[in-house]
Amino acid sequence: MSADASMLQRKIPSSGEALPVVGLGTWQTFDVGGDQTARAELKTVLRSFVELGGRLLDSSPMYGSSEEVAGDLAGELKLRAKLFVATKVWTSGKQAGIRQMEDSLRKLRADPIDLLQVHNLVDVETQLATLNEWKKAGRVRYIGVTHYHAGSHAAVADTIRKHPVDFIQINYSIAEREAEQRLLPLAQERGVAVIINRPFAGGEVFRRILSKPLPGWAADIQCTSWAQVLLKYVVSHPAVTCAIPATSKLKHLQDNMQAGQGPLPDAALRARIVAEAL
Repeated sequence: MSADASMLQRKIPSSGEALPVVGLGTWQTFDVGGDQTARAELKTVLRSFVELGGRLLDSSPMYGSSEEVAGDLAGELKLRAKLFVATKVWTSGKQAGIRQMEDSLRKLRADPIDLLQVHNLVDVETQLATLNEWKKAGRVRYIGVTHYHAGSHAAVADTIRKHPVDFIQINYSIAEREAEQRLLPLAQERGVAVIINRPFAGGEVFRRILSKPLPGWAADIQCTSWAQVLLKYVVSHPAVTCAIPATSKLKHLQDNMQAGQGPLPDAALRARIVAEAL
């Protein structure tokens, strides 16, 4: 995949701004503290992510040192202007939320920040009130809410019915398809962008398919690996704006980014992917 390759993009409904469909998560992978060897590897990953057309970099104060590491590396590489930086607030209480968000912006070197989300709906009413204030003040461009478990999809749905958020971030993969039933259609209906976490179901999907050869039809959608097939399944849903697989390995990053190119599976092929991969 070449640096000038054209990656598929989707528009944020509330603004029309376009984002590449494959982003980069930082959970576990960027939590390396001061380990210089690990930081050097991540620096190569982050540089390549942007060169291959990526923009959305997602983190959280829940992810240990990930925010600080991501901010440091983006600063060293002078990539801030090329990144769409997203993080979360993950605490209770207005002042605690403000302190945490200020800390996140400092660590990520992103003030204003592109997207701030209420992580796992923790004290969602309080934190969304602050986020709306910050958005009006120009300190955050977009606001949203997140969760990683289908058991909370109903609560996410209730939240976006009550509050005018720009984004939701939820779990969705061939192994966790519950979002297809109501949450993804609701997001489309209400004009809310959708970021997908756990596009590989936390690695569970790979454990199921490692022994299976890549089907011949994968070439029809220009896929050369199961990872690309699984990501194309996710981003082919019309409600999905961006998927954020996390990796600290350059070869995995390059493989994932390839999923943002070429044709996407139609409804018939999506059904076949589920049947053959699971």
